[in-house]
Amino acid sequence: MNLPQKTPYPAQPVENTADRPRVDSEQLFRGAPAVEIEHAGQRYLLRVTRENKLILTK
Repeated sequence: MNLPQKTPYPAQPVENTADRPRVDSEQLFRGAPAVEIEHAGQRYLLRVTRENKLILTK
């Protein structure tokens, strides 16, 4: 069975990092293992894994 191939997203231009706000994760989480983020009427969960990585889920 032949499946249609996905087309890759076009490359995004690199932004100047000085223009982006930076938030330290310790300030964001304040000791909690996860935070909820409200965006465009949707709720997302940002959590820290056991391997100390960040996972964002809807």
